[in-house]
Amino acid sequence: MNLLDIIAKNSRTYPDETAFVELRPVTKARKEISWRRFDGRVNKIANALKDKGVHQGDRVLLLGRNSIHWLEVYFGVLKTGAWIAPLNYRFTNEDIAYCARISEPVVCFCDEEYAERMSILRRNLLTLKTCVSIGAKTFEGMENLELFIECASPKSPEVELKDEDSCGLYFTSGTTGAPKPILLTHKNLFASGVIEAANHLWKHTDSLLMIPPLYHSAIGHLLGPMIVGARSVLLTEAITPKVIFEAMSTEQLSVVFLLVPWTMDILGALDRGEFRLRDYDLSWWRLMHMGAQPIPPVLIERWQDYFPEMQYDTCYGLTEGSGPGVVDLGIGNERKIGAIGKPSLMWDLRIVDEQDEDVLQGEVGEIIVKGNGVMKEYYKNPELTAQTIRNGWLHTGDLGRMDEEGFVYIVDRKKDLVISGGENIYPVEIEATLLKHPKVRDAAVIGSPDDRLGEVVTAVIEPKEGDPLTKEEASSFCEENLPRYKRPRHIFFDQIPRSPSGKIEKTKLREKYRKQK
Repeated sequence: MNLLDIIAKNSRTYPDETAFVELRPVTKARKEISWRRFDGRVNKIANALKDKGVHQGDRVLLLGRNSIHWLEVYFGVLKTGAWIAPLNYRFTNEDIAYCARISEPVVCFCDEEYAERMSILRRNLLTLKTCVSIGAKTFEGMENLELFIECASPKSPEVELKDEDSCGLYFTSGTTGAPKPILLTHKNLFASGVIEAANHLWKHTDSLLMIPPLYHSAIGHLLGPMIVGARSVLLTEAITPKVIFEAMSTEQLSVVFLLVPWTMDILGALDRGEFRLRDYDLSWWRLMHMGAQPIPPVLIERWQDYFPEMQYDTCYGLTEGSGPGVVDLGIGNERKIGAIGKPSLMWDLRIVDEQDEDVLQGEVGEIIVKGNGVMKEYYKNPELTAQTIRNGWLHTGDLGRMDEEGFVYIVDRKKDLVISGGENIYPVEIEATLLKHPKVRDAAVIGSPDDRLGEVVTAVIEPKEGDPLTKEEASSFCEENLPRYKRPRHIFFDQIPRSPSGKIEKTKLREKYRKQK
């Protein structure tokens, strides 16, 4: 069974129930689609692609913001046996051209706001035969989505799909270099949905507010409700605390996944009294969960001060593992806040040294995982694939430790480790300490070159709006809360750059601050 079978099943079981809702707060637009209509449009897109000569194994680019049409195209491509290649709409033209050269697409779909960019790309890419605009606006040589599928059949195409068949070519965000192409299979994506449904106790009566962009593996959060035929609401723009709470209230939603920046914004707005909880009906809201990066415990503690009865969970994952849920804290394990949890359903985990030997309990090593979500490969890069997947184990590049109960704690990325005077210093620990300061909104720590010690700690701090923080205050706080060798030698005040998935873009910070003093 695969995700396409789930859509067909939901179409039969819940034909007239809402599958997806699209909210556009700026224009106050709202639209929804039933499972039956969604299934029919997915089939029409698949058949239209087949009529254009798209075959199994062909690649199709998809560039756009979260929308119902985006999902229709995504699953329509999968139904042909072709590979969907979702692109980050924040990519530069150079990034998009790079991804196109790697994937060699035969078709591309794009939001109308990106139609001109794709039209230019088409003129320089020989493999690209068809461009389709998701919207009214098109450019020379492009087709409109509705005209593209107008004469196509709404019946399911007869294409045999196997679990091990490739289906998704995902490109990493490129924060540590050129985007890496990660090839996923139908089994990978289905496992992601099943694990999400299991970890977060999804029921058919639940409903999701989907905020993260669908082009990366956070789509796994949406696959969980799909498994049980639940409703998902796509919030496509204007991500502010008030907009989030209005959506949770008016749509009567029960689950939301939040990134660290959004959580910070919500807590800051509540602290400042910018809106009141009693003005919203949040009686349906049962779960808030977080992930995509180490979660500062102080952030969760502050959330629980406002929402003491709400369920909370932390999930850990990576695109190479088909997205979120590789490791899960588990609802009800609030006493272990700070941990990422234990291996999820269909996953195993070890913490190993440089020789891939298990470290002792409590010692720091690299987290490696094995399960149904492990990617097929880094596309067209067998050397990197062989380095990353060894004996079936996916090497995550994350450093962690395991306690006596089997709960795993992220220590840091191997690449972010600071070695100062022979001591290993983990930036995540220092960042978590800085975030406890009442005037700090966000913080990032990197290593800066030092002639004597090799590296020293550099902290970049983003103070809370309207609450000035001096270097002297920050230094004094570090002296009180950190041992000498971990204290930042250099402190800068700046906005912390984060990727769309919420990760701190430390490459940018290193480029800007490593040589400054």
